[in-house]
Amino acid sequence: MSARIVMHVDMDAFYASVELRRRPELRGTAVIVGGSPRGVVLSATYEARARGVRSGMSSTEARRLAPHARFLAPDFDSYAAVSKSIVAVFRSVSAVVESASIDEAFLDLSGALRMFGCPAQIGEYVRAVVSDEQQITCSVGIGPTKFVAKVASRAAKPDGLIEVPPDRVMEFLHPLPVEAMWGVGNATAQKLHSLGILTVGDLAHTPRSTLRPAFGPHASGMLSELAWGRDRRRVTPQEPEHSVGSQETFGHDTDDPDTVRRELLRMADRTARRMRKQRMLGRTITISVRFADFTELTRSTTVPTPTDVTDEIYAHALQLYERLGVGRARIRRVGVRMEHLVDRHRAYLQPQLADPERGWREADLASDAAVGKFGPMAVQRAILTRRF
Repeated sequence: MSARIVMHVDMDAFYASVELRRRPELRGTAVIVGGSPRGVVLSATYEARARGVRSGMSSTEARRLAPHARFLAPDFDSYAAVSKSIVAVFRSVSAVVESASIDEAFLDLSGALRMFGCPAQIGEYVRAVVSDEQQITCSVGIGPTKFVAKVASRAAKPDGLIEVPPDRVMEFLHPLPVEAMWGVGNATAQKLHSLGILTVGDLAHTPRSTLRPAFGPHASGMLSELAWGRDRRRVTPQEPEHSVGSQETFGHDTDDPDTVRRELLRMADRTARRMRKQRMLGRTITISVRFADFTELTRSTTVPTPTDVTDEIYAHALQLYERLGVGRARIRRVGVRMEHLVDRHRAYLQPQLADPERGWREADLASDAAVGKFGPMAVQRAILTRRF
């Protein structure tokens, strides 16, 4: 059984970063979200953090540490909207996404490598898309467990990526201070220090019998397991995915309709392939078109019979695009999404008398088998091999 590959993505100073999109003149300065006139700090830029400001700190303490900082009232509707858009990016590369909070998520990449490349490539792709589409940065950690991935994303902050292969987990974890461990707060760290345990390596080599009086049987066992990188928790979505989609940002904004059509085909193919892998069919096809000025249009159509066939999905996506009538408007991103999903084995497929015994779906399945065996470049449509 192949090892799991888990990616943890954490937005950098999320609330503050979203606020800076609207107030670019404040970039590079100490900005604090919340805590005004009384209350606690919700988020702070790294310039404010350099002065000792931390989330959860009282506004009085934050003002003392950073007297010239700009305090901003939070806008939770904006944060939720940005978070939803970012989760859509995550779901475009993995079917298994667990949102840990509004600004962080775990992704199981184990089934995504054939389609999207190695883990680091997927991580850099996610970071690039989030930066381009939302003008905020994120840090990515990749490892064989949720714990290792989370610790790696912390170590990658701000705006970085760290991948920890399974055979280098100890090399990565053991030199770290115990405070770097996920779940070890100030109180736990102080207890560990009192036992002479300063690093994760110290903790790993401390007998559980030594830890048990201070932490109890459960917590001591968990600390010991985590110090060796062992974590049996899986990435578990809070709810089933109700849609499957793919989106791509062009390397340069384009006003060439043929380029847009080719990319719609590529996104339809990628979306259909993911659906077939999940054994799902969809009835509603949605396209999204984002323009150079960051405005966006979406259009949808519902078909009578659910499908996972690339050419059927593309044909409807292309019709939706043509009906937009955008002419030579400059476009920066397109996407194709399938909604109203049903399990293939439970779906009723209306037979057509004109259908051949073997059609486009069988061709798609043969292509999937080749890609699964030889990689994402094994089979491609000729038109998609052209350079834009």
